Amino acid sequence: MHASPAPQSCDLLVVGSGAGGLAAAATAAVLGLKVIVVEKEAKFGGTSAWSGGWMWVPRNPLAREAGIAEDGGAVLDYLRHELGPHFDEPLLRAYLEHAPAMVEFFRSRTALQFIDGNRLPDFHGRSPGAGSGGRSVCAAPFDGRALGERIHDLRPPLEETTLWGMGIASGADLKHFFDAQKSPASLRHVIGRVLRHWRDRLLHGRGMHLVNGNALVARLAKTAFDHGAQLLLSSRVTALARDGERVTGAQIDTPVGPLRIEARRGVVLACGGFPHDRERLRALIPSAPTGAEHWSAAPRSNTGDGIRMAERICAKIAQDLAEPMAWAPVSLVPRADGSSGHFPHLIERTKPGLIAVNAAGRRFVNEADSYYDFILALRASLPAGAPVEAWLVCDHAFLRRWGLGAVKPAPMPIGRFLRNGYLKRGRTPEQLAAACGFDANGFAATLAAYNLPAAEGRDPAFHRGETPYNRIGGDAIHTPNPCVRPIGPGPYYAVKVVAGSLGSFAGVATDAHARALDAAGAPMAGLWVCGNDAASLMGGRYPTGGITLGPALTRGWLAAHDAAGVSAPVFALPAQADASSGGRRPAHLATPG
Repeated sequence: MHASPAPQSCDLLVVGSGAGGLAAAATAAVLGLKVIVVEKEAKFGGTSAWSGGWMWVPRNPLAREAGIAEDGGAVLDYLRHELGPHFDEPLLRAYLEHAPAMVEFFRSRTALQFIDGNRLPDFHGRSPGAGSGGRSVCAAPFDGRALGERIHDLRPPLEETTLWGMGIASGADLKHFFDAQKSPASLRHVIGRVLRHWRDRLLHGRGMHLVNGNALVARLAKTAFDHGAQLLLSSRVTALARDGERVTGAQIDTPVGPLRIEARRGVVLACGGFPHDRERLRALIPSAPTGAEHWSAAPRSNTGDGIRMAERICAKIAQDLAEPMAWAPVSLVPRADGSSGHFPHLIERTKPGLIAVNAAGRRFVNEADSYYDFILALRASLPAGAPVEAWLVCDHAFLRRWGLGAVKPAPMPIGRFLRNGYLKRGRTPEQLAAACGFDANGFAATLAAYNLPAAEGRDPAFHRGETPYNRIGGDAIHTPNPCVRPIGPGPYYAVKVVAGSLGSFAGVATDAHARALDAAGAPMAGLWVCGNDAASLMGGRYPTGGITLGPALTRGWLAAHDAAGVSAPVFALPAQADASSGGRRPAHLATPG
């Protein structure tokens, strides 16, 4: 038996080690606070370590330095249109004013450096104020060796989305992997990346070229560690401690016994939301009557701990959002140990030569639209009570060019996925329908209706490839439409997708400083909330990529400033953007040519 460890004290206790929690920890440590981060898993990084790492930050410094200037009026117009009754102007204005300053703080005072997303458009290009670029940033690649021995405590990238555990960055890096069989330059790039990865695995036990969310988490952790922050792994917070109405620390179960931590300034909750909390899923998702009918790509340890702890001390839980989850189609990938991985389908749906069909064998969506929109459209296409599931269908040429879910493009083999049933195959449309269990007649009619106009690059049924977001995800060299081509003769392939998510949207209500609110809407002393423990800033809508991580980092950064008693800098919106009434402003974003 181990004796209980002696109580510890700090200025700020951070519960959870994803990007939001580590942003709070790193910022607080830079501002001179003593910080302890507590993580219940044996690895740190949370959902963020598996993510693409993109953050939506309009008017960010990298865009401004590239000559992309907007005053924020169009951004507010876009959000007002997209969020409708869930548009909270005071909170959103605060975010739009603080987020650019957050990026500048991190890149000037920490190890977190960024690459720009100056060509990444918003999801809904036809909406007023939609941006065609300049509103996104991502963490720059990072050499994991800079973390020293703590690199082995970092959650590796999600197995199903990697190649031999090697993360692949979106953009040029990913394009090289897709083009390796067509371009000598791309082949050289891929060979170099693979050789470096296997060298790192031999020398260090894992890849050291970190990209996407793995790089984001590692860079934040590097800053926190360098400024003295302490990280406790395999340690679960069981209750918040209070002195009167003020949160003053927490009780923690550690591998060596219970531990009490006193936090002089308070506690930041950043436990990753509730994507695997069956009780709350059952209450909020009609299609998940037992809570088990929802498959999230977030880590399975994200079970709503932070939200429950806040709820116990009477924090306000915002559940009346447009949607409770950050929806995404997910496929269930059989693993050798009998479990299944959850693969989020974010990329291949945009490529030409794939369609999605429901149980009736019918298309129901523009497949190149966002993952969130995909699930909303699927749900609307089904009768009440029907399983929320569909099939992504392609021909052999598509499968070997782009892959399908966890099935990688050529030259990677596909036999394992055919044998374990993840990948279905049929020589004819009827055989594929029989293998999958969807309606054969409906599918045959769907193929005919899709292929005829697709031969001319058109999709009159769903207008695929007609927005900037669609087109940037397609195949640029495929004309006239980068997202549309006919599906050729058999064999045909399909992977089943189900209603899943990238995380949860409902959560603790907060104010503009990331302070938790009580039932009366007043800030709770000593308690801040960020990441998916906090209610979605977008009110349960998903207007564009990066609306989870952008607010997560900004709220963590704001929480640390508030805890330190330091005013967070702003990049103010002009006064003329204040009016919430009146005519719509045109988008005036200058995208580099």
